[in-house]
Amino acid sequence: MTHEPDADHLASLDALTDPAVFLDVDYRILATNKAYQAVFFKVGVLTGKTCFQVSHGYDRPCDEMGEKCPLQICQATRSSSHRLHVHHVAKGHEYVIVEITPVYDKSGNIIYYQEILCRTLIASAEPRAHGLVGISTAFIQMLEKVHRVARESVPVLLLGESGTGKELIARALHDAAGWANKPFIPVECSGLSETLFESELFGHLKGSFTGALANKDGLVEAVDGGTLFLDEIGDVPLPVQVKLLRLLETHTFRKVGDTQTRQAHFRLVCATNCNLDEMIHQGRFRRDLYYRISAFPIRLPPLRERREDIGLLARSILLRIAVGKPPTLTHDAELLLSMYEFPGNIRELVNFLEQARLFADGTTLEPIHFPGLVQSELHDIEKTPPPSPWGQDETIVPLKALEARYLSHILQAYQGSRTQLAAQLGISMRTLTRKVSQLKEISPPP
Repeated sequence: MTHEPDADHLASLDALTDPAVFLDVDYRILATNKAYQAVFFKVGVLTGKTCFQVSHGYDRPCDEMGEKCPLQICQATRSSSHRLHVHHVAKGHEYVIVEITPVYDKSGNIIYYQEILCRTLIASAEPRAHGLVGISTAFIQMLEKVHRVARESVPVLLLGESGTGKELIARALHDAAGWANKPFIPVECSGLSETLFESELFGHLKGSFTGALANKDGLVEAVDGGTLFLDEIGDVPLPVQVKLLRLLETHTFRKVGDTQTRQAHFRLVCATNCNLDEMIHQGRFRRDLYYRISAFPIRLPPLRERREDIGLLARSILLRIAVGKPPTLTHDAELLLSMYEFPGNIRELVNFLEQARLFADGTTLEPIHFPGLVQSELHDIEKTPPPSPWGQDETIVPLKALEARYLSHILQAYQGSRTQLAAQLGISMRTLTRKVSQLKEISPPP
């Protein structure tokens, strides 16, 4: 039975500054506040429509489209739930934190659910010249962890291959915590000697070592109240690891050559592309320091796990490297990029786009402008008639292999965009991207 919101609940809903709605158990919108209408959906009657129809454009609940639905979780647990989603808003696609809370009657029965949408600006689902962009499942899962830990003081360890954007994530953690007006200081740990590293981190007194010609404040002192980002923490010399551990345990430090103990107040974010577990077994990294810096590890997915993001990233990079009138990618060029493994991750994508921009005479980038990529696969898709996915005999094959065979066939035969293909297959774009990425792991019989 659907309960209509009473006057008191409607007043409390409209008093919220964030966009908010009441939903029934079947995802239908019972009421909206003014902020919901003004900020997200300026036109049309929303009452009676479903939240997944309005927010995502789906014809089914988002949990059936490859996403985690906070309303479904709230129904199961009878407690508040929140998830990071990409919503279709008045200005395009935007990241929001969706928070669902049960609303009870006087007898303790749930009568409907309140959904509040908190906009987050640390990432974009539309092309943007600076900052984080992406819409893939792997990217969203990473962002959810960023939001969960951003306002906590625990140390964060970013794990990922070179070129995956670890400093951008560290900056996002800093900004999401509301510290944009406080210092964010990155430290590149690679290539620093023990003495130089200690001097950079803690500072030194004049004459404390050869070349110390004046007193110097260290980065720990300069970052007071902000975020200290230690990139490639695995390269920190063992003797300095001891002093770094003491800094984290006591929140105190001494400058090189000084006897005075000073207080340190900062949020620590570390990053590495090394296997710290292996380094610990080899005696190259302290186990106790590892436990201190890895209270909340976040894995950054490589670009090959974010194929759905490659076109969006490419357009964003072009906005940055070609100020004014950035070139556009043709569908075939974007498809060519999405088929590449990118061992160098985002840095390698930037490299390809810089070269393509210089090769192109006009403002359109085509496959011919990417000579560093193998174009035979794209040529096969366009020119070679795709083989039948069913084979020539009646051999019974596993359904998973049959699905892979059909998907391989349809990817070669289909002439439209992958977004259109996903819609015709009745699955979300994320699900299609995941299935495509799994094709190499499946070897269906010929």
